Amino acid sequence: MELKLIDDNGQSSASVSASDALFAREYNEALVHQVVTAYLANARSANRAQKGRSDIAKSTRKPWRQKGTGRARAGMASSPLWRGGGKIFPSSPEENFSHKVNRKMYRAGIGAILSQLVRENRLSVIEHFTVETAKTKALAQKLKGMQLNEVMIITDAMDENLYLSARNLPLVQVVEVSHADPVSLMRFANILVTRGALTKMEEIFA
Repeated sequence: MELKLIDDNGQSSASVSASDALFAREYNEALVHQVVTAYLANARSANRAQKGRSDIAKSTRKPWRQKGTGRARAGMASSPLWRGGGKIFPSSPEENFSHKVNRKMYRAGIGAILSQLVRENRLSVIEHFTVETAKTKALAQKLKGMQLNEVMIITDAMDENLYLSARNLPLVQVVEVSHADPVSLMRFANILVTRGALTKMEEIFA
């Protein structure tokens, strides 16, 4: 598999060989959906809590006698049927939202996403990508010259100047290979991978 290798001006200068198992895989929509759903679910934190009928601070006394009043029978004011009563199935902080995805499935899902990005010409490889100083304006001008307005930059090792320069750009994200997640890969319009990161991706996901 040959991937497009671009220079600092965004022009395609040559090509670089890559793993077919990672960048020439058929797109499996069901698998990608499962991987993305699991990633989002595993990021959820169970921080919501509701009160059940036993947690409501109301008297447990029977509001009125069972028969003879003409009203519906009632046992206590904390009944879920009453206003101010407890929830029938309350949410709990111990609630578990996690989804299990096997390692082989996750790698196959990442490969399917990367292969689709290559087919859509949204993934490019560059030899090195750095900035001399930690200036947001300098990085923005460099990306503008490369015609990359919305881009996710994947590097083999985090460069401090590059990271600091990208923090204030809402449409730019700089990550290492191990932090490249399926949601971000699909969300960004362009993916820029350094040569060193490409080698690491083949080692991890292929």
